[in-house]
This record gives sequence, structure tokens and C-alpha cells, in this order.
Amino acid sequence: MRPTRGSGGRTLIKALLAVLGLVLSVFLLSTAFFRWNLHDAGPLLQPRFPLGEFVRALPGHLVWLVPFLLLQASVIPLRAVQWQSTLRRPVPLKERYHLVAIGAFVHNALPGKLGDIMRSFLLSRTQRIPFLRCLGSVGVCKLMEFAALMLLVSASLLGPFGGTLARFHTELEVAVYLCIGLVALVVLLAHWAAPLAHAMHRRHKLPRVESFLHHLSDGLGTARSFTGMARVFVFSVGPVLASALAYGMALHGIGISGGLFAGAVVLGAISLGQSLPGVPAGMGLYYFVTSWAARSLGATAEDAAAFSTLTHLGTVISQVAVGAWSVHVRKIRIRDLRKGGSLAREAAHHVAHDAVEPAPP
Repeated sequence: MRPTRGSGGRTLIKALLAVLGLVLSVFLLSTAFFRWNLHDAGPLLQPRFPLGEFVRALPGHLVWLVPFLLLQASVIPLRAVQWQSTLRRPVPLKERYHLVAIGAFVHNALPGKLGDIMRSFLLSRTQRIPFLRCLGSVGVCKLMEFAALMLLVSASLLGPFGGTLARFHTELEVAVYLCIGLVALVVLLAHWAAPLAHAMHRRHKLPRVESFLHHLSDGLGTARSFTGMARVFVFSVGPVLASALAYGMALHGIGISGGLFAGAVVLGAISLGQSLPGVPAGMGLYYFVTSWAARSLGATAEDAAAFSTLTHLGTVISQVAVGAWSVHVRKIRIRDLRKGGSLAREAAHHVAHDAVEPAPP
């Protein structure tokens, strides 16, 4: 079968977007190590520090890198515990742990940052729960983690960096309002998705939207009660606190006095920069945000670059290593997790099936 002209155009657009994302990512990543000279007559790229000395000094950061690795690895079991608080029926902890670990592997080792979608699909497949319900439960977990992070960031303003962090007051306000808006939206959807679906069913209109709303209502069921949301929030503090403490220890390790209190702010900036799945410049954004934040808090350019490099490698290594073990235990081939692999194709079919599945009466 010959490819249509439209499919060829879409392929070209995707290729151009991928190249643009790669170029943008490289540019953002380079700002941790170089200054871009766009005005003077000197070299276009000016090193912020001697790169040879930077590489030789990296082993000296192992004193904080090892605790960072352990804290980042601990996020996976903490999220496995948190996930049960949004599920309608009990799922064994071992099952949840492996699925969260596999999702972390996909998020960090494969392009697209689709780990949460993959773990939702795998839960749907193993527990026979509609995919959208699983995805909704993960969405509530992520939202409550965001809320816990905003609370932690706000509390960090009371620490020794309160004056320095005050410059981020406007950005913090925007993030808090965004968090409140998202919580309100989820609560509204949890309460009104099912009534809207029943109204569509009575009028025999938009069956796919009706089915989507039914599954969405089930997935967001926890958000229909204040007690349910509060319970998820409590379980969301653990993974957020572990990750914020990891970044705080890293800031302290590069010589920032009181840096433990600033880890939540850096984590908040990272989370906002990498919140959308499929963003091709994610790694570049990470280096740009973390190096800029470390320099703003008083680190030298060399230490800020070491902070960005080692926290990135530490996060990837810790979560990929833990996730790879779960991939091995579940006997999943890595090529099946990639876009176009058998699991990815099955996930796409599963989503389509949920979209057309007859809605419950």
C-alpha cells in the first residue's frame, strides 16, 4: 500500500519538530556550561569555567551523590504505596511497585516521557480495569503530588533562603493558582462527569464522549470526597519530600549553606518545566533550570553545572536501575515498550477500545 500524501506530510512535520526539539534541547543544555555571546565580536560560545578542571572535580561530589541516588530510588516504592489511595479496589503492593518501577524506566530510558501512561495501561491489562480509570487514578496522584510540592515550596520561604527565594514570589503565586485551578477542575469532573454521561445516554448522543466521561468519573472517584482527597494528599507527601530532600542535599553538597530548604524550589521548577509528556526539549530544560537555580542561590558556575549533571545522571541511573529489575522480573522486552513495540501498539488499541466501549446504563 502506498503512503498517502497526507501521511507523508505528517511524517515530515514530525521530523521537523523532532529536529527543532533536539536543537532547542542542545541550546538549553549548553547554557549550563557556556555563555552565548550574541552581541560582542568575541567567540559565539564562551566557557563558564575550564572544562578539564570541571571533569576532574566530579568524583569529589560522590559524598552527596550516593544519598541522592538512594533518595531518588525510594520515590518508586513511596509512589506504589500512594497509588492504592486512588484505586477503587485493592491491588497487591508488589504489583503496584513493579508497575510504578516499569513506568519510571519508560519515563527515564525511552523517549516521550510516557511512563505514567504505560503503568496505567499495564495495570489495566493485569487487573482488568478500564484504561481510563487507571489513568484517572494516576492523574489524581500526580495532582496531589503537585499540591504537596506547592505546600513544601511555600514552607521553604520560611527557611534561611526566604529572602533569596522571595524573588520567585510571582512565579510561586502563578504555580499555586494553577494548582488550585487544577484541583477545582478535577473535583468538578469527578462530581459532574457521570451525570453528564447519563444525560448523553438518555438522549443517545455522542456515545464515545459518554463512555469517556463514565470511565473518567470512575478514575477520579477519589476526588468526590474531601476525605478521599486528603488521604491521597497525605500519601503524596512521601515521594515529594524524598525527592525534595535529595535535591536539598545536593545543593548543600555543592556548598550552599542551608541548601536543604531550597531543594523543594528546584524540584518545583523542574516539575513545571517537564510536566508535559512528549516535550522533546525536556533534558535541555532540566539543565537550564537546575544550573540557573543553583547559580541564583549562590553556587559557582562550575558547581552549578556539576549539580545539573550529577542530579540528572543520578535520577536516571537510580530509577532506570530499579525499573530495569522490574522489567526483567516481568519478562518484558525493552523493544516492546518503545513506540511501535507490541505493548505500545496494544496500549493504543486498548485506549481506542475504551473510547468505543458501550457505556454502563
